[in-house]
Amino acid sequence: MGKYSEKAVENFKLGYNCAQSVFLAFSSDFGFEEEQALRLSSSFGGGMGRLREVCGAVSSMFAIAGLKYGYTSPNDDELKAKHYELIQKLAEKFKEKYGTIICRELLELPEGVDFPIPSKRTDEYYATRPCEAFVRYASEIIEELIFD
Repeated sequence: MGKYSEKAVENFKLGYNCAQSVFLAFSSDFGFEEEQALRLSSSFGGGMGRLREVCGAVSSMFAIAGLKYGYTSPNDDELKAKHYELIQKLAEKFKEKYGTIICRELLELPEGVDFPIPSKRTDEYYATRPCEAFVRYASEIIEELIFD
């Protein structure tokens, strides 16, 4: 486990959501203050505000890829395509290990929006939720494919 993935797991164990945990681990490399990083990534936890859609760790993986390699011109179709290819590669790498990037599927939850109040972070929570592994792996993918 690299320094970023260690930091991401540490963030998660402090109680930050999956998206915040990953984004915060890399944010200082892009000049973000901690509060900015946490606010920016806060909405993506729970698969987009507990909608249980795209995993927060994966969403932050995409955001970091955008910070490093994103496009800025609306007319540069070649650069857009190259960036989207990278995003698809990141998603495929995550899916190779876990089969999906969808939060509800990763957690084996029923279809639909989850209750908006997050689960309390207890020892039982950490023992039964696989989210720490998702945070770790998303960070490892970034370390390997974005920061190498």
